[in-house]
Amino acid sequence: MTKSHSRRYTKALGLVDRARRYTLKDAVSLLKQLPPAKFEESVEVAVRIGIDPKKTDQLVRGSVSLPRGSGKTIRIAVFAEGEKAKEAEAAGADLVGGKDLAERIEKGFTDFDMTIASPDMMKYVGKLGKVLGPQGKMPSPKAGTVTPDVGAAVREFKAGKIEFRTDAGANVHVSVGKRSFSADDLVANIGAFVDHLRAMKPPQAKGNFIRKVCISTTMSPGILVDLT
Repeated sequence: MTKSHSRRYTKALGLVDRARRYTLKDAVSLLKQLPPAKFEESVEVAVRIGIDPKKTDQLVRGSVSLPRGSGKTIRIAVFAEGEKAKEAEAAGADLVGGKDLAERIEKGFTDFDMTIASPDMMKYVGKLGKVLGPQGKMPSPKAGTVTPDVGAAVREFKAGKIEFRTDAGANVHVSVGKRSFSADDLVANIGAFVDHLRAMKPPQAKGNFIRKVCISTTMSPGILVDLT
């Protein structure tokens, strides 16, 4: 039995030339013209990159500050003690703890969007891979979420810094703002993300690195973008 699309989605599909690669400006302009959903949609970017995802030395993981912010309110859990815990709290962390926080998470508590850890806390955090890993919430030095300056990290991520990582299909998928953002703000955020990703090409990766870029809202069809 084939799944039927809503009338809104079908109408949006009719406005998108699936065989065309739009300039970034044209793609964003078209995206904002598509019939909206009944809630505030996110704007998402999916990038196919030229790596072998089976080779760990080619996997890409990092973070980037979006120049126009992400439009999201995120809950941050920070692993820190003493003065660093106070710095995290002052910066706006939603949860702060050490061994006690790790024990709560081990028992299944995951009511937060991301984690940041002071390096000395990895003795507790290292045991949480089975819980945090599958949810994409495990802190990492590459993503800037294992850092001695936890206060600065909290402020950056609260202000619109986002994490990204390669999935099993050699894709990187991120949210870069809200549909209500201006077209200029979305263009700036998407451009900043793709430029940052392009600069992270592993030495082992051969050929064209940015293979395919597609943008969409939460409930819209994808629009191919030409960023060559």
